[in-house]
Amino acid sequence: TGHRRENFGEGFTNICLAIKDLAIKYPEADFLYPMHLNPNVRKPIKDVFGNNTIGNVIFVEPMEYLPFVYVMSKSYLVLTDSGGIQEEAPGIGKPVLVMRNTTERPEGLEAGTVKLVGTDKDIIIKQVSLLLDSNALYIKMSEASNPYGDGFASERIVKFLKATLK
Repeated sequence: TGHRRENFGEGFTNICLAIKDLAIKYPEADFLYPMHLNPNVRKPIKDVFGNNTIGNVIFVEPMEYLPFVYVMSKSYLVLTDSGGIQEEAPGIGKPVLVMRNTTERPEGLEAGTVKLVGTDKDIIIKQVSLLLDSNALYIKMSEASNPYGDGFASERIVKFLKATLK
């Protein structure tokens, strides 16, 4: 996924070029790209992929939240520039490569659930390839302790409220 303003222009072009090269390098892998509605995001997609003759690259319109989380849960890894997805994907055991140079969520970096890869085409290709080719690296990232919680906060809150409000 991608939508960050700082990636408009060359950044998104590089992202698209990286995805195209990865799709050719890994024909057995499917690449799903939910396209943000912003024309600054869509133009590089059209410029790089044209009519998309690469069968393992699938472009879809923006997805509603629950279907997106479902698709994310079925994915092998996540490439994004989204801050929220940096928090959500580790919760379902997915390594996240962040296509930004900085993040406001350093906890994920420290925990090892996310890695900054920026928008350099060659770096994106290298880091995705490492995860696709190295089971050990993949396991290390996908099983890293999620710094954003374990998914049981609402159950703990309900338990606390029931005990407190008696």
